[in-house]
Amino acid sequence: MDVRISVAGGGTTPADVRSNLQRPSSGNGRRMSSKKTRSKKGKRRKRRRSKKTKINKTPPYLPPEAEEGNIEYKLKLVNPTQCRFEHLATQLKWRLQEGRGEAVYQIGVEDNGLLVGLSEGDMRASLKTLRRMAEKVGADITLLREREVDYDLDGNCRKIAEVLVRKVPDDQQFLDLRVAVLGNVDSGKSTLLGVLTQGELDNGRGRARLNLFRHLHEIQTGRTSSISFEILGFNSKGEVVNYSDSRTAEEICESSSKMITFIDLAGHHKYLKTTIFGLTSYCPDFAMLVVSANTGIVGTTREHLGLAMALKVPIFIVVSKVDLCARGTVERTVRQLEHVLKLPGCNKVPMVVACPDDAVTAAQQFAQSSSITPIFTLSSVSGDNLDLVKVFFNILPPLSNSKEQEELMQQLTEFQVDEIYTVPDVGTVVGGTLYSGVCCEGERLVVGPTDEGRFLKLKVGSIQRNRSACRVLRAGQAATLALGNFDRSLLRKGMVMVSPKMNPTICWQFEAAIVLLFHAKTFRRGFQVTVHVGNIRQTATVDCLHGKEELRTGERAVVCFRFIKHPEYLRMGAKLLFREGVTKGIGHVTSLLPNSHDQNHTHDQNQRKMDG
Repeated sequence: MDVRISVAGGGTTPADVRSNLQRPSSGNGRRMSSKKTRSKKGKRRKRRRSKKTKINKTPPYLPPEAEEGNIEYKLKLVNPTQCRFEHLATQLKWRLQEGRGEAVYQIGVEDNGLLVGLSEGDMRASLKTLRRMAEKVGADITLLREREVDYDLDGNCRKIAEVLVRKVPDDQQFLDLRVAVLGNVDSGKSTLLGVLTQGELDNGRGRARLNLFRHLHEIQTGRTSSISFEILGFNSKGEVVNYSDSRTAEEICESSSKMITFIDLAGHHKYLKTTIFGLTSYCPDFAMLVVSANTGIVGTTREHLGLAMALKVPIFIVVSKVDLCARGTVERTVRQLEHVLKLPGCNKVPMVVACPDDAVTAAQQFAQSSSITPIFTLSSVSGDNLDLVKVFFNILPPLSNSKEQEELMQQLTEFQVDEIYTVPDVGTVVGGTLYSGVCCEGERLVVGPTDEGRFLKLKVGSIQRNRSACRVLRAGQAATLALGNFDRSLLRKGMVMVSPKMNPTICWQFEAAIVLLFHAKTFRRGFQVTVHVGNIRQTATVDCLHGKEELRTGERAVVCFRFIKHPEYLRMGAKLLFREGVTKGIGHVTSLLPNSHDQNHTHDQNQRKMDG
């Protein structure tokens, strides 16, 4: 008689299994007992093997050290001579420059990546030397983690250490990372930001989010409808700097070596155009997708994930409100997310973060590989796992290195106008991002294009970054510029402020290589869509499809677009996203047709007047 034990499915209960095992059988008892003996021996062997291999939890190699970048391997730093110390300090300065104020040192690792490890005494001496080196270049060190790699002949443990070195802030030259916050309505985005930036847990009824809202109807409904900005700082020692310790944003900026600027976007489908504008215009470095544990993937969650991926913004996921549901529900939501991320359209590698060591690994791998997607589970009410997110933000490195930023700073000034205000006693103020060059107080620029296609002269008054005064603005930084008495009615979102030396060109028509992500019927000539290119958002008509009569979902083509209302300033190669109802597509600008359509556009306007 064969005994079959069903582990999952088949309806077999533990009682059935016991009765089957206890039932006498002719000649099979010896066979079963010998099987049991063999299985026990196998288990003992496995246990012995696992004990042997338990020592080497850490893989024996890291990738070989790169000449460029902010990661440095050092076997040991024990009692260096003065000449050697000076060389080490210069090397540290170079690594900090490469990481824009941050560097990571792996102590106990050879240049080829071999994990050798150090004894307790050598590790203490090496960390002491590294602290002296950091003091010499005006930086602080933070021990991220220590890992056991092997045992020496005396049975003593050998370790490697991972150390973060960060510059002490000077003259507002802190590292600034922008994180766009996405997710469905009521997923807890604004509440999470309120808890992180204010330093106080939520009361379960949305108290933490009140400071983030800009309009009365947002407070009344609890739903974000506009774009708001919040800041979270980290000092040179890796400690959090937020409004719990500082009264003003200026104090946070002064105390911080690293700043995370959160761009809080709307979750409701009604405000989708605002969310897209925030993603395309403010050039976020990363995107944080917030998913409610009790509802899972609903509403605009998939759409927001798709938008971030289409614009190639690295994305990580936060599962919020874990205090509201059972552990099984949280696990089901995480499994649902893992399933979606692994689908062919996404091709992501989900990584669930469960401890500080996971958070360190996730931050480093996330910046190195676009396929890694960390997943956090937390609560803004109980505070569960909030520290893991803070560790992640503290270690998260910038995507661009110092060389790329230097190249952008060498170019002529170009500032994107995203917001326009009128401030009492100051006058007209514009907010936006400096795409290239350097901008100083008193600099003379031109702004445009106007509806007639002209550029107007202006002078920059004062500059503010994160609500605190700033003398110099560098490429990639976001700020507000005071323009004094410049007429606000002449400005609009989507304009650019550029150096007069640039001789900027404008265009009514442009060509773009596109992919049609979704369209209910067919996409053809004459179709009108809303085009998003950087800070530009305008309706455009499809003038022609090169080589094709029509497009269907998933097809590619080079398409000629024509703006409806006014000309725009575009850059070659700029990412493009267009939509109209359920129709969506992405692409990039391939060529500009500056003056080819001016006469046709005037003719169309005259024709419309005559028809009216």
